[in-house]
Amino acid sequence: MTARPANAHQARLLRLLRDGGPNSRAQLGDQVDLSRSKLAVEVDRLLETGLVVADGLAASRGGRRSHNIRLAPELRFLGVDIGATSVDVAVTNAELEVLGHLNHPMDVREGPVAVFEQVLSMSAKLRASGLADGFDGAGIGVPGPVRFPEGVPVAPPIMPGWDGFPVREALSQELGCPVMVDNDVNLMAMGEQHAGVARSVADFLCVKIGTGIGCGIVVGGEVYRGTTGSAGDIGHIQVVPGGRPCACGNRGCLEAHFSGAALARDAEDAAREGRSPELAVRLDVVGRLTAADVAAAAAAGDAAALELIRQGGNRLGQIIASLVSFFNPGLVVIGGGVTGLGHNLLASVRTQVYKQSLPLATGNLPIVLGELGPTAGVTGAARLISDHLFSPA
Repeated sequence: MTARPANAHQARLLRLLRDGGPNSRAQLGDQVDLSRSKLAVEVDRLLETGLVVADGLAASRGGRRSHNIRLAPELRFLGVDIGATSVDVAVTNAELEVLGHLNHPMDVREGPVAVFEQVLSMSAKLRASGLADGFDGAGIGVPGPVRFPEGVPVAPPIMPGWDGFPVREALSQELGCPVMVDNDVNLMAMGEQHAGVARSVADFLCVKIGTGIGCGIVVGGEVYRGTTGSAGDIGHIQVVPGGRPCACGNRGCLEAHFSGAALARDAEDAAREGRSPELAVRLDVVGRLTAADVAAAAAAGDAAALELIRQGGNRLGQIIASLVSFFNPGLVVIGGGVTGLGHNLLASVRTQVYKQSLPLATGNLPIVLGELGPTAGVTGAARLISDHLFSPA
């Protein structure tokens, strides 16, 4: 993809076609502030670039029927979601429909070189499957703070060896296309906004609970990153004064007391101390426990597992309650690997939020699980790069 929209009107048209699919000139005209003649000029210029193509006749609205317009069907975006313990890679079309998706276990602590070798291997498999001859752009999510304009991780607590690594530059050279990089929870929020539970909400919070905890903040339909890109780093807000040491160097952080890693550690303690027969059996068989084991034990009625979820949900709910009082969102989405805890977790979070925040903020506030699961991050990554490419050069 070499062409870019020449102005804000063309960029608006491209994003409408991305988010709404093929549309007629008349229907596009209903959504943009352009005269019919100006709209015709901008659409014709986009057709000349090859970014859009004619797509059959539109339904009649009286008079001469016009052609539908759609984004070029050969456009392909690569979405990469690097988590603490696995990598997801997907190919999407221009409308951000996932055409192919691969997942592979990977410890982010192995460093950027090893992780990107895996990413490139997975992207090569997707190309070889016939889904894409090449990529017009790629979006990358990483589980740590990112200095957004440069696409560089900055002192990420759970990513040793990544501080200052030029992710965008390195992958752009290897993939041969433009690359954008962001924090993984921002991409989850963008994915849920494009194709998930937040499709019709302009102001919402998206909380990701995995090995770490973060929060994507969407204001007026746009991700809010803050001055330096660290907005939403709620995992390092203190919930237990003088509590457990955290990877960030402080004590008592939410992430140290309720995250995938913290929950696994607490579950193993419960098993070894004889407080949970269900978890003890699982620990004997596998040798280690995960949040999924806690979820399964809770589903079987294990009291210790249910208490771990309740306590963790209460702590998370305390933080979300503060955010709701401050931000007054229209929706709170909870996603990430720990959401296998399901409605037991949601119940604890909701109890805290509805109890602590003012009724004006919570009266019509849904707190829900994300819809897209593991495809939220890769969809958001494709959205990130398309936002960049569908902006005036």
